Amino acid sequence: MLPRPLLTATFALQYRRIPILAIGREIYCDTSLIIEALEHFFLASQGWGTVYPKFEGLDEWTYRGLVRGFASFWTDKPLFRTTTGFIPSSVWSSSFGADRAQLIGHTLSPSKLASKVPQNLSSLDLHLALLEPTFSSGTWVIPTKTPSLADVSLYYQLRWGIDIAAGKGIYNLTGGGTEDVGEDVTAQVFNEKRYPGLWKWFHAFETYIDSLPQLETTVPESDMRWKDALRQTPLLGEGNLLLPAAVEQHVSLDTQRGLVPGASVSIVPDDTGRGNPTIGTLVKIGVEEVVITPKEKAELHVRLHFPRLGFVVKVLEGSML
Repeated sequence: MLPRPLLTATFALQYRRIPILAIGREIYCDTSLIIEALEHFFLASQGWGTVYPKFEGLDEWTYRGLVRGFASFWTDKPLFRTTTGFIPSSVWSSSFGADRAQLIGHTLSPSKLASKVPQNLSSLDLHLALLEPTFSSGTWVIPTKTPSLADVSLYYQLRWGIDIAAGKGIYNLTGGGTEDVGEDVTAQVFNEKRYPGLWKWFHAFETYIDSLPQLETTVPESDMRWKDALRQTPLLGEGNLLLPAAVEQHVSLDTQRGLVPGASVSIVPDDTGRGNPTIGTLVKIGVEEVVITPKEKAELHVRLHFPRLGFVVKVLEGSML
C-alpha cells in the first residue's frame, strides 16, 4: 500500500507490488524477472539452488520457456483470479478493500464478491481437473529430480488460496480490520479422494521445502547499513545490464515506438496498478527486459529493471525520440 517511503525515497520507485529484489543498485521488479535474475547471478554450478533443475540429461533451456509460461500465463493469471475470489467479504469491507479498489480501478462490493465464492470453487475444481493427470506418475510437474518453477508457482497459489479461503492471516492482512476465521472452504474441492495425484504432490512439495535449511536473514527496520553497502556497489557494465534471452532485441520495432535510450517512459502492469506508473529515462531495452533510471530524485542512484511480460512500456509525450 502506498505510501511506501522505503521504496519511494530510497529508489524513487512508484510501484505497488511485491517483492522487490536489489542486487547492488540494480533493482528488479516482479517475480518473473526476479527469478531470472537470481538464476543468472547465483548459479547452480556454484552451489546455489535452482528452479530449473536438469532432468534426463537435458539442459534446462529445453523446458524453461514452457515452465515460465506455466507460471506467468496460468498460475499468475486465471488461477490467481480464482484464489483471490476466496478472500472473505470482511476483508473487502476493511481498509484493505478500499486500497485494492484504488489499485484495481473500480469500487468493490463485499456482498457481490461473497456471492461469487461458489463460482470460484467451481473454477478451482476445473483447474485441478486439468492438472490432475500431470501427477499420475512422477513426483513433480516436470520430471525433474527436485521441484522446478512450475511446482513453486502452482504450490504457492494453492497454499495461499486454501489459507485465504479459511480466513487465515486476514487480521494481519487488514491491519487489524477483521478477525481470522478458520473455516476450511476449499476442502470440498481439493481433497485426497477427488484429486489423489495433486494431493500427494502438494504434501510431497511441503515435505521437500521443510527439509531445506532456513537461510533467511531479517534486518531490523532501524538498521540502515544495507544502504551504505548498496551505495558502494558499482552498477553493472553495459554488456551485462540485461539478463540473457534466447534472442536479441527487435530494434526496428522498438525504434518505431520510440523505445530508444534517452526516451522518457512510463511502466505499468498490464492488469492492476496502472494508476501508479514508474517513470524514468530508458537506459536499455531487450526482448524481455527494460531498464530505466527513475525520474524522481532518490536517496540512492539506482537503475530499475522491469520485465516486458505483463507490463506496458510507453514513451511519454515530449520525450526525446
